[in-house]
Amino acid sequence: MTVEVFKTNVNRRKYAKALLVEIHKTFAGYHANFDLDDCDNILRVQCNSGTICANTMILFLKRFGYRAEVLTD
Repeated sequence: MTVEVFKTNVNRRKYAKALLVEIHKTFAGYHANFDLDDCDNILRVQCNSGTICANTMILFLKRFGYRAEVLTD
């Protein structure tokens, strides 16, 4: 299992929900969720088989007008 955590500028639940629908449609093997209560508006992405390409997810969010960056431990 692979998990990647991103800091984002997504700050509204309705936009987060819409993005999650698109993420799950586009990346069938990914499970994602937002934590908008966190000051970094966290996006967590999990993949049970294979790896997560962080750059692809960053570019994906950029297509919708949002910024994301990988949070490191």
